[in-house]
Amino acid sequence: MSKDMKLIPELRFPEFKSNGSWKASKIGSFAKVSSGGTPSSNEPKYWGGEIPWMNSGELNLKRVYDVENRITELGLKESSTKKIPSLCILIGLAGQGKTRGTAAINYIELCTNQSIAAIHPNKSKFDSEFLFQKVDSLYQKLRRLSTGQGGRGGLNLSIIREIKIPLPSLEEQQKIASCLSSLDDLIAAHIDKLDALKDHKKGLLQNFFPQEGETVPKVRFPEFENDGEWVEDDIGSLFKFKQGVQVPVGNQFTEQEDDMVRFIRIIDITSNTEPPRYIENPGDAHVISANDLFMIRYGTPGLISIGFEGVIANNLFRLIWKSEKRNQPKYWFYAFQRLESFIYNLSSSSSMPAISFSTLEGLKISFPPTIKEQHKIASCISAVDELITAQQEKIEQLKKHKKGLMQGLFPKIES
Repeated sequence: MSKDMKLIPELRFPEFKSNGSWKASKIGSFAKVSSGGTPSSNEPKYWGGEIPWMNSGELNLKRVYDVENRITELGLKESSTKKIPSLCILIGLAGQGKTRGTAAINYIELCTNQSIAAIHPNKSKFDSEFLFQKVDSLYQKLRRLSTGQGGRGGLNLSIIREIKIPLPSLEEQQKIASCLSSLDDLIAAHIDKLDALKDHKKGLLQNFFPQEGETVPKVRFPEFENDGEWVEDDIGSLFKFKQGVQVPVGNQFTEQEDDMVRFIRIIDITSNTEPPRYIENPGDAHVISANDLFMIRYGTPGLISIGFEGVIANNLFRLIWKSEKRNQPKYWFYAFQRLESFIYNLSSSSSMPAISFSTLEGLKISFPPTIKEQHKIASCISAVDELITAQQEKIEQLKKHKKGLMQGLFPKIES
C-alpha cells in the first residue's frame, strides 16, 4: 500500500466524515495473540470440572456464550491450555473442513484447544465487536494465508499477528460494530424462524404418515377419516428404476445451444452452487419432466428430488410408476423424503456410500387409498416448503446486504 493512499471508507456515518484517514496496523502491534491446549483425555481427573473449555468445532457458534466441555483446575494447571478473557476474537488454526479461518467472539472467560488462536481485547486500541466483524470477513483471505501440505493447511500465530487491520477512532469503531451487530441479530432471528419452519415440516412428515407398525397416520384430515387404512407395499412393486446417463465433463457445457438439454448432477440438488450444465439430447427416453421423481444413488444415497427438467447423471436414478393408476407426484416426493435417512443408513459402508436397487426394492412404503388424500397431504407440506424457500431467500438477501455494508464501511487495504 502506498504511504500516500488514504484509508477512507466509501460509506461513513456523518459525524465521522471529517475524521480523516483510518490507520492500518498489524494485529500483533495492538493486541496479544495466543493459542490454547488440550488436557490429556486419558486423565479423567482433568475433565468434568467447572472451567469452560472450547474445541475448534464450536467456532461455528460465532458468538460464544457457553461451550460443551468443562475441565478441572488440575487439567488447567497440568496442560498447555490457558484461561482467556471474554471478548477475545477466536480464529480456527487448522482443519480440513471450514474450521480453518473461521472466526468467533467469546462472551465468557474460557480455555481453548491448540487449534484456536485468541486475539485478546485491548479497550484502548479497538472495540472487540468491531474487530470480530472485520476478522470474520477475512475468512477467504485467512484460508489463502494457510500453510501446510496435502491440502490440510494451517494457520499460525505469526501469520495472524502480521495481518493488517484498518482502524478508525474507537467511537467510529463502536458505531460500525453496533450497526453490523444489529444486522447480525436480524439475520439470527430469521435463521431461528427458518429452523422453526423446518421443525414444523418435520412434524408434518411424522404426523401425516403412519408410524412403523401403524396403518393410519396420527393426524388425518377430517374428510378422509372414514376412508379406511392406508395401503403398504414394496417399493419394487410400485416402481421400476432407470439410471441416468454418463457424460464426460468435456461434453458438458455452461451455455445452452439448439438441441441441448439440462444435465442434472448431484451438486444441482445438494448445493446449487454451480451454473447449470447442458448436453446434447441423448433421446426422449432419457429426458425427465418436472413431475418425475429421481434419487441419488451414490455419495448421499436416498436424497429424493422433483421439479427438474432435463437428463439426470448416472449417479442418479429415476423412479417410474409401474401402474397406470393416477398418482400425485409431490405426495410421493414427501413419502420418500421421510425415508431419506433410513435409506442412507442402509447404503453400503464403503468410502462412497451407495444404495443397491435390490435393497431399495424390498423396502415398504405406505400411501393413502385415494388420490385426493395424497393431493391434500402434498398441498399442505408444499405450502410449508414454499415458506421455507422464501425464508432462505430472505436470509441470503440479508447476508448480501451485510456483505455490501462491510465493503462500504471498511476501506480497502492491501496487506
